[in-house]
Amino acid sequence: MTDKPPTLRDVAAASGVAISTASRALSRPGRINEETAVRVREAAAALGYTVGASGRALSSGKTGTVALVVPDVSNPFFFGIVRGTQAALRAAGYTHVLVDTEESVQAEERALRMLRTSADGAVLAAPRLGDEWLVAWSSALPLVTLNRPVNGAGVVIDTPGGAVQALEHLASLGHERIAYAGGPRTSWSDGRRRNALRAAARRLRVEVVVLGPYAPQREAGAAAADAAWQSGATGVLAFNDLLAFGMLERFGARGVDVPGQMSVVGCDDVFGADLVRPALTTVSAPLERAGHRAADLLLATIDRRSPGPAGAYDELPTHLVVRDSTGPATPR
Repeated sequence: MTDKPPTLRDVAAASGVAISTASRALSRPGRINEETAVRVREAAAALGYTVGASGRALSSGKTGTVALVVPDVSNPFFFGIVRGTQAALRAAGYTHVLVDTEESVQAEERALRMLRTSADGAVLAAPRLGDEWLVAWSSALPLVTLNRPVNGAGVVIDTPGGAVQALEHLASLGHERIAYAGGPRTSWSDGRRRNALRAAARRLRVEVVVLGPYAPQREAGAAAADAAWQSGATGVLAFNDLLAFGMLERFGARGVDVPGQMSVVGCDDVFGADLVRPALTTVSAPLERAGHRAADLLLATIDRRSPGPAGAYDELPTHLVVRDSTGPATPR
């Protein structure tokens, strides 16, 4: 029988260092003192130890791993983004890691701290961190943001434009008082939509009542529906489809006819939007395309295939899908 090939543990023992130190000496020698690095390399050469593929990746300064960081992995909005980023990363030979921060700014920062040493870069989908923190982290780790630009760069879905289309649709149906059930305070996209709706309302000569903030979850829909009904609105735009699903449930429980007494519009056109009853009118977003584009920009940054790719700004269009949850306004 032939002897077993030497292992990293053998190299560490022969050079009198910990296994982690031996690994760094062979993969990232700049992170330990030169004398130790030389001793480890000499021990490896004497034993005939060969660095494997993972070690070669480390020695090039790359882990072969890219993370997608999302605020809520249970939200179907992110399913398409996951598919898009995964397709782009798989084609480039990268491992795709999904991180859920559960709508927590603190968890998002902890994830970035961890990824700084364990990943080559990250796509941040709808990040909740403040602008100054995102700028700081972008200098520490290759980042591409989705639906929240940093220093004017990132991939953005034009949901404000979609919200305006929804408002125009409701106005064309005779709705004059329309509620907007907003999303989280930390949502950059939500702020843009509020501004776009206010400007469009003046042009259309309708009134927009801003409600919320609400968590972008089905469970928050009951409170949003009650507030919309109490506001006297005959139509409501929800921050996302999950919130709209919860509103439809609440209106049904209260005996409010949709769309006879209240029209409801969602946003994102996630799976199930055409299956609820009534089928939801909503803003359709190119989620898979957005994820693919964000991953492409990040890989260009990591691989330096082009000068300054991190400075790219890409805005993707949306469109309104009209279904059964909207109809002519009925006086209240």
